[in-house]
Amino acid sequence: MSSLLTNTAAMTALQTLRSVNASLETTQNRISTGYRVATASDNSAYWSIATTMRSDNAALSAVSDALGLGSATISTQYTALVSTVGNDSTGLTALKAKLVAAKEPGVDRQKIQAEISSIQSDLKNTGDLAVFNGENWLSVDSTTASYNATKSVVSSFSRAGGVVKINTININIDNIKLYDKTGVVGTNTTGTTAGTFAAAAGNVTVTVGANPAVNVAVTASSTLQDIADGINALHVTGLSVVVDSATSQLKFASRDTVNAIAIDATVVGLGTTNLAAATTASKKGILDKNYDYYDGTAWKTTTVGTIDISKLTDSAADTKTLDQYISAVDDALAKVTQASANLGATKTRITSNQDFISKLMDSIDSGVGQLVDADMNAESTRLQAQQVQQQLGIQALSIANSRSQSILSLFK
Repeated sequence: MSSLLTNTAAMTALQTLRSVNASLETTQNRISTGYRVATASDNSAYWSIATTMRSDNAALSAVSDALGLGSATISTQYTALVSTVGNDSTGLTALKAKLVAAKEPGVDRQKIQAEISSIQSDLKNTGDLAVFNGENWLSVDSTTASYNATKSVVSSFSRAGGVVKINTININIDNIKLYDKTGVVGTNTTGTTAGTFAAAAGNVTVTVGANPAVNVAVTASSTLQDIADGINALHVTGLSVVVDSATSQLKFASRDTVNAIAIDATVVGLGTTNLAAATTASKKGILDKNYDYYDGTAWKTTTVGTIDISKLTDSAADTKTLDQYISAVDDALAKVTQASANLGATKTRITSNQDFISKLMDSIDSGVGQLVDADMNAESTRLQAQQVQQQLGIQALSIANSRSQSILSLFK
């Protein structure tokens, strides 16, 4: 039946053309945006996942920036510490060598002191110049209200089980600082062993707080000086031991430690002595903290930065003082070396985290792309087909519309 009012063929052709145009518009949007899922209406599940992962990637980018800033800060401090360790002509290594050279009888110690003073100035200058972004971890003032011994560097971001977690790398600068402008000096506590010494085989056991005990071996031929030298060689923080020749006893002092120091002597005739914790723990830096020593007549104190050998002679007492200066510098050198190693390990860890986060961000980008990116090869092929379908749809609609013209011929 031919109807003037209802053209079924044209309606069908129009619906088909509308469908083709809608598909063509979708394809054109994908080509222009590059996304297969650009909005939630395209695929709500994929869009939601992609949006969350893009947000996490932005957080990882911030972590990467924080790691970069932390790495630069740590590199600055690390470089200064390595410079402080020095070599044959600079730093603590050179300072130690100068002091050893000063032990030569008849040497001009005033000239050597001039070199020592120059090294001491360079060490202070190195600590003061270790600044990045306003941060200096090596030359500080622990009494300021803004001082915080713990420095944190954001190291990672994760969303395990839907729970956001941010991890940090913490650095205690009290363990690496070289100078503390107004840091508290620890209270000195002294004491002597009970009883007199009688040599016999055994051990002198040294314990500091909850730390594992360390032993100094003693033989029947050992002297009190052997025991004192053995204990001092252990480099127990804040502990200095000498021989009191008048009483034939070990005499020792503790400083800058919050732990109780106990000397347990199992040698016959040598009793057990316990030193209480220092009243106030030292907050000074490695190079400006007090180093206690006994020159044979009295307890004295020095720091690496105040060592002065210009007035020392070849006397036994001055030679002993020079030995103590060398021991103080060697102790500082060991601590700075350890601090350098610790910062170096942290620097390596940050570099590793930076590399991992970079790869992780690439993996997330790739995963999100698999979900929402358009396949341009497929979309190009689809566009060609849909353009042909559109042309055919227009042609079909034109043919369907021309059927009304044929009805006119029936009335001629």
